[in-house]
Amino acid sequence: MAKKQVTLIFPQHLIKEPVVYTMSKECDVMPNIRRAKVTETVGEVMLELEGSEENLKRAVAFLEKKGVKVEPVVGDVVSS
Repeated sequence: MAKKQVTLIFPQHLIKEPVVYTMSKECDVMPNIRRAKVTETVGEVMLELEGSEENLKRAVAFLEKKGVKVEPVVGDVVSS
């Protein structure tokens, strides 16, 4: 299993959608919320994702396709 830490920035229209839940089910990764800040106009979530390398790549692609901005956390270390 590999781990990856990312910061997600959600546009306003996705704030109330279960995007993280759907991503975890469809891509078979386990999310762990490390920090979150949500306002009426933007949502920012720092997640630690755990899963196979392939599933982590699929999860990031899923989020980006939905319109979520995905940024790596500075100092991110991916381990197997």
